Amino acid sequence: MNIEPVIDVQDLSHTYRQGLAALQGVSFRVTAGEIFGLLGPNGGGKTTLFRILATLLVPSAGSARIFGYDVRRSAQWVRRSVGVVFQSQSLDKKLTVAENLKHQGHLYGLRGKKLRDRCQQLLEQFSLSDRADHLVETLSGGLKRRVELAKGFLHHPRLLLLDEPSTGLDPAARLDFWHYLDKLNGEEGVSVLLTTHLMDEAEKCRRLGILEKGRLVALDSPESLKGKVGGDVIVLRTKDPQTLSVDIEKKFQGSVSVFENTVRIERPNGHEFIAELVEAFPGRIEAVTLSKPTLEDVFIHQTGHGFWSGNYPAAST
Repeated sequence: MNIEPVIDVQDLSHTYRQGLAALQGVSFRVTAGEIFGLLGPNGGGKTTLFRILATLLVPSAGSARIFGYDVRRSAQWVRRSVGVVFQSQSLDKKLTVAENLKHQGHLYGLRGKKLRDRCQQLLEQFSLSDRADHLVETLSGGLKRRVELAKGFLHHPRLLLLDEPSTGLDPAARLDFWHYLDKLNGEEGVSVLLTTHLMDEAEKCRRLGILEKGRLVALDSPESLKGKVGGDVIVLRTKDPQTLSVDIEKKFQGSVSVFENTVRIERPNGHEFIAELVEAFPGRIEAVTLSKPTLEDVFIHQTGHGFWSGNYPAAST
C-alpha cells in the first residue's frame, strides 16, 4: 500500500541572485510520524531548504510537497497545515505567555471559548501554567523555546518544522525541549522535520539527511549511516602523516587518508589492527586513538573534509 509522504522533495535546487547555488538537486521524503533531521554545517543549505518548506522562499527548480500540496502553488494551505518554530525567536517579549498564545490563535481564526480552552490545554501540556501571566522577556531561554513550541502547535498541525531548535539553549534546556518534542511525536503522532548542526541532536532523529554545499550526501538512520563508515576509526599522530599514510596503504591496502595533520584509517576490529601498525612502523607513530564511528566520521567519509572545514558562502545557509 502506497502511503502519501508528509513531505516529498524532488530535485530541489535554489540559486541566489549572486549566483550562489544554495541547493543542488535535493530529493528525500518524510513519512508520517517521523522525526527527520537535516544535518549540516552553517552554509550547507539547511536554512534555504527550511525556508522553502515554510513557503518563505520560492525554489529555482524542482518541487516540494507537504501533504500532497505544492509549497509554491498552495502556500496558504501549507501554512495552515504546519507549525513552524524559527531559529530566531518570534515571540513578543512585551506580552505575557498567555497573550502570545492568544494572538497566535487569532491568526488562525480562533476566538472565544475554543481559543481559551486550547491555550489552557497548551499551557498545561508544556508545563507553563504557572508562567501564563509572566512577560516573555523575563523567561529563560528554555522556557521561551517551550512557548515557541506551544505557539507552533496551537492550531493542531500534523507537521512541525523546526529550524535549529536548540539554538541558545544550555544542555539541560535542550534535554527539556526534546522531552516535549518526543511527547508531541509519541502521544500526538506529530511528524517533525528539523535542521541542526549539532551531532547529539542529529542522533535523536529517526532518519537523517546530511547536507554539504547544497547537496544531500547521505540519507538514512543515524545508526545505518555510521555502519557504512567501514569499521572502527583509527587516528594516528605522526611527524610526517603524508609519508606514513602512503606506507600504510602499500603494506595493508584499504582506506587511509590524511586529515587535519593526522592519519585516519577506517578498519574493522581496529584494536587488532593497531598492534599490527605499531609493529610494522616502530617509532613512527606518536599517539593512537580508536573510536566507533560518529556522525562527524560519516560526514568526513562522504565529503573528504571535516564538518567545519568547508568553504561555505554566507548566502547559501
